[in-house]
Amino acid sequence: MSKQMIKKDFPLTNEELRLQETLFHTANGYIGVRGNFEEGYPMDYISSRGQYINGVYDVAEMKQAEQLYGFPNKKEVILNVADTQSVHLYLDGEEVTAFSQGVREMCRVLDMEKGTASRQFIWKNEQGKEVTVSYRRMTSFVLLPLFTIEIKITSHDFEGTLSIVSEHHGTAHNFVNPDDPRMAAETEDYLSVAETIYEEEQAVSKITAVTKTSNLAVQTLVFHEASPQLELGAVEESESISVVYDGQIKSGETASIIKYSLFIDSRRYELEKAGADLLAKVREKTLMEWYRVQEEYLQKFWQRAELSVGGDPLLNESLNYSLYSLIQSAGKDGISNIAAKGLSGEGYEGHYFWDTEIYMMPFFTLTYPEIASKLIEFRYMILDKARENARTLGHKQGALFPWRTISGTESSGYYPSGTAQYHINSDIAYSIIQYYHATGDIDCLLNYGGEILIETSRLWLDVGHYEGTRFVLNCMTGPDEYTCVVNNNYYTNQSVQYQLRWLVKLYPLLKEKNALFIEQLGVTDEEMTAYQAAADAMYLPYSDELQIHAQDDSFLEKPILPIEELPKEKFPLLLHYHPLYLYRHQVCKQADLVLAYFLHDQAFDEEALKRGYAYYEKRTTHDSSLSSCIFSIVANQIGEVEKAYHYFDESSKIDITNSHHNTQDGIHAANMGGTYLGLVFGFAGLRIREDFLELTPRLPEKWSNCHFSVMYQGSLLHITIDKERICLSLEEGAAVDVTVYGQQGIVSSENEWEIPYRKEQ
Repeated sequence: MSKQMIKKDFPLTNEELRLQETLFHTANGYIGVRGNFEEGYPMDYISSRGQYINGVYDVAEMKQAEQLYGFPNKKEVILNVADTQSVHLYLDGEEVTAFSQGVREMCRVLDMEKGTASRQFIWKNEQGKEVTVSYRRMTSFVLLPLFTIEIKITSHDFEGTLSIVSEHHGTAHNFVNPDDPRMAAETEDYLSVAETIYEEEQAVSKITAVTKTSNLAVQTLVFHEASPQLELGAVEESESISVVYDGQIKSGETASIIKYSLFIDSRRYELEKAGADLLAKVREKTLMEWYRVQEEYLQKFWQRAELSVGGDPLLNESLNYSLYSLIQSAGKDGISNIAAKGLSGEGYEGHYFWDTEIYMMPFFTLTYPEIASKLIEFRYMILDKARENARTLGHKQGALFPWRTISGTESSGYYPSGTAQYHINSDIAYSIIQYYHATGDIDCLLNYGGEILIETSRLWLDVGHYEGTRFVLNCMTGPDEYTCVVNNNYYTNQSVQYQLRWLVKLYPLLKEKNALFIEQLGVTDEEMTAYQAAADAMYLPYSDELQIHAQDDSFLEKPILPIEELPKEKFPLLLHYHPLYLYRHQVCKQADLVLAYFLHDQAFDEEALKRGYAYYEKRTTHDSSLSSCIFSIVANQIGEVEKAYHYFDESSKIDITNSHHNTQDGIHAANMGGTYLGLVFGFAGLRIREDFLELTPRLPEKWSNCHFSVMYQGSLLHITIDKERICLSLEEGAAVDVTVYGQQGIVSSENEWEIPYRKEQ
């Protein structure tokens, strides 16, 4: 099945172009480039023209109306670091653009198997002479700082002069939208050019820019390869560098230029040495060879990440796009993470949230665990700042990870739905425990994960206290951001209980494998006893009257907000109602307690799930893109498969259909992870247990089948589910223990396992 997204003869409206800047972005986890037109747009168009480096940021003022103690007054902001996209084409002195008269057969293609994004159109001049202009872009998965643009001009019957002007701008501005709290509201100049050099001997332009506050440097290097009929002409230097290639083109000829860009930052590289080394490395291969190794990388990726269903072509396109966007977005070096918009735009200012651990990391844990381990390493890298954050909030021990961050500093300005979401600690802990179960990676646990589990657990003993015989956690916010600063948020308490119990269980292993590590951290057996006691005494709110779990101590006491009676134009509610109005009502922005039903499914019986699900479903707006996928998964858990399909269908196509009308600001990266969860953890019913994988498949009526692969304990397992049978086969590695519908089996290279599909469950 071809993995391409194609857009033909699209209208060149501003809204459509900004949307496609996101959809056709190219990224590799280190650099990201929005899918802008090289030649730009007319003056009356608004463009989010962006090129980003994951983890490169500056610090902006975050003004507080009242600067109370501990309120952050600065925030980290991802930077639009440069513009190496700009290329202008002239034929007989006339600029050729996608907006020129006579342009036809416009087409864009994102090829997710080759790792390239292409654009092509036919241009005709006033005399009726035609050329085909094509652009092909690549951000390399093999050499992460490398971005290329290949431009070809093929003459049908045109003959005349050809001129190409390639621009290299060392600074660029971030996009702002003061009307949307998810975007930056003020324009700032974060970068200033420190050095501009054109090295004639190597024909390389080099621009170094420095951030205003964070003291980071970014260097971009650009060089070209041109076809024989094009010769280098003028070179203009200032804070930008423009190079001009001139020549002649005849009927039937093709002229081409390749623009190579390298992005280097001072967080990772010694700039001058790295620049020289990378230039040499790029020149070791032709562009065709770079294309080949890109395709080889993605062959391995798709072998592990293949995921498809029978009976829904649009869904398969969206699945491919979601998984490809995740591999494009994930930091792969332990220095960076996954931003809420990936590297496709500046929404949420490039911050990393809990989204990574709960929504996106499961995909990598089960397909590319080497990337998942780097995401854990990132959290370890900022652990000291998490300790500082805990002290700022008055805690004498432990660590509290920031709600929004890039380098570890809290960048959330509105604490009730930001810093107060302490559950980020237990989310990170949950992902580490799940990763360990899925991989058995003891080194990651010893080097990074164990210390995170210990320090975040110490925070829970500091923030919580005993109220009689029960352990309570007060004044914090759960995942639902329409219900803030409450006592005993069920999701948080349940997650903390899970974390503490697993730390106690893992402690003997940590102590056995690295006693010095435990000694250095000052961990004692008595401390473990305290964790076990807190977990056993954890208060989990429940309403005897309604026979449901309570989202928190006070949620069920509030009046119900009749969301079905509200006009559609009032959604999302956060843009039309004061937060306090929402906080005083029973209304949920997203899955909260229902998320606990999924992550901690073994803690609930099915009848309790059904009652709770029915109650909270009526009170949830799904104003967050993180919500519908979770409701889909839990609907599957309780056997409501068609309802699960309704939620899944709604959430799985958000970006390619732009159903939330804000994809132009960047992809919904967490929802893309949620799409994976919805299919693999939802309809396939996969769970990562302590010693085995579990499957409880339930397919919707519309699908004839689904198939996917997972990495488990170093083995690659392929799973096919149709309406007749479930087939499990081992593609590589040792035998795997699997339970399907409660029946235990072993899948090995000699033993495929087939089991009948249960239509009625």
